[in-house]
Amino acid sequence: MTNLTRWAWMMMLSVSLALAASAQRVRIVASFNAESNYVEAPLLQTSDGSFYGTAILGGPYSFGGGVFKLAPNGDLSTLYNFCTKPNCTDGAEPYGGLIQASDGNFYGTTFAGGTGGCSNGVVPGCGTVFRLTPQGALTTLYNFCSKSGCKDGGQPLATLVQAGNGRLYGTTAFERGTVFEITLAGKLATIHHCHGYDGAVPAARDALVESSDGSLYGTTAAGGAHEGGTVFRITPLGKVTTLYDFCAQPGCADGSHLISGLLQTAKGTLFGTTIEGGTHGVGTVFKITTQRSLVTLYSFCSVPPNCPDGAPPKGRLIQAHGRLLGITYSDGVYGGGTIYEITPRGKFTVLHNFCVEPECADGAFPEAGLIQASDGKFYGTTPFGGTNGLGEIFSLEPGDW
Repeated sequence: MTNLTRWAWMMMLSVSLALAASAQRVRIVASFNAESNYVEAPLLQTSDGSFYGTAILGGPYSFGGGVFKLAPNGDLSTLYNFCTKPNCTDGAEPYGGLIQASDGNFYGTTFAGGTGGCSNGVVPGCGTVFRLTPQGALTTLYNFCSKSGCKDGGQPLATLVQAGNGRLYGTTAFERGTVFEITLAGKLATIHHCHGYDGAVPAARDALVESSDGSLYGTTAAGGAHEGGTVFRITPLGKVTTLYDFCAQPGCADGSHLISGLLQTAKGTLFGTTIEGGTHGVGTVFKITTQRSLVTLYSFCSVPPNCPDGAPPKGRLIQAHGRLLGITYSDGVYGGGTIYEITPRGKFTVLHNFCVEPECADGAFPEAGLIQASDGKFYGTTPFGGTNGLGEIFSLEPGDW
């Protein structure tokens, strides 16, 4: 064996062992198929241990998306396929996730479809709010862009949240965007229109965060004083306060453009991520107090140009064992994104590298944030790769790091 052949063999062995070690951290729970695939919002676990989620793609017309259920025994099934009615009047493309409200039913939104007056160019309609029973019966509660000039908003992206007053709250992204409230019976009120200077385009798939004082906290992808997006607080009556204006100019170390929701800890501090800006231009992790004091904890791509720490960050952070967990969409050692942890003081560690190679069964390019389930494990999804090439539902053991 020549030195060159020996070197090549050792390199192949090294890569194979690295891929195997990477896969050990993540365990595949289920593989997506043509019925439901491409998930951008976090999973929801119900009291019986089942997981529910929304997929943007899949169904009879491939682009309508649907609601899926993962039973405790591992069976993955479709609870509802959107765009099964003519002209997709039942909605299409549910980017936001599900919540289970106080009445036991699931509530969510679709980005397109419905009977409203606008269109995203592929599917008619500007989105809906829907109710879905655990048995799969769907009721459309509201059709966006039903009012003249779409004054009621359109194209919702975020998961809904049920506030302490019993009403549901969410955001729309059409034009500059809105914040709305809707009752479980379907009565909708727009409580804020984004003007641009106070933020624009609430694009997070995660829900607004309700604080102990009843206010809701969220993010925008654009707008604000420097056009880099904002963190905002809004009361149920619609009073908006901008907590921070991010910067969209080159060299802005505080980051820019927020497409994920916020995490609020028991002490009231808010944590979030940006997908651009920071030291290396590909996103940050930050913390901000409700008194508007912001600290950048971490800038991604700490070792350019290959970014072994992953970039950009996506999905809401979650807190566990005094640390924060999150995901990045791409880069990392194998190019498919990462799972990372970061302490509230900014100590950063990569827990898992996703992989774009055929040998990697754990999938690639995760977009939805993690959740911690009742068994203590962390669960998430990938929209690509895996057994069928359409993504996976995976779990991460708490002791894996």
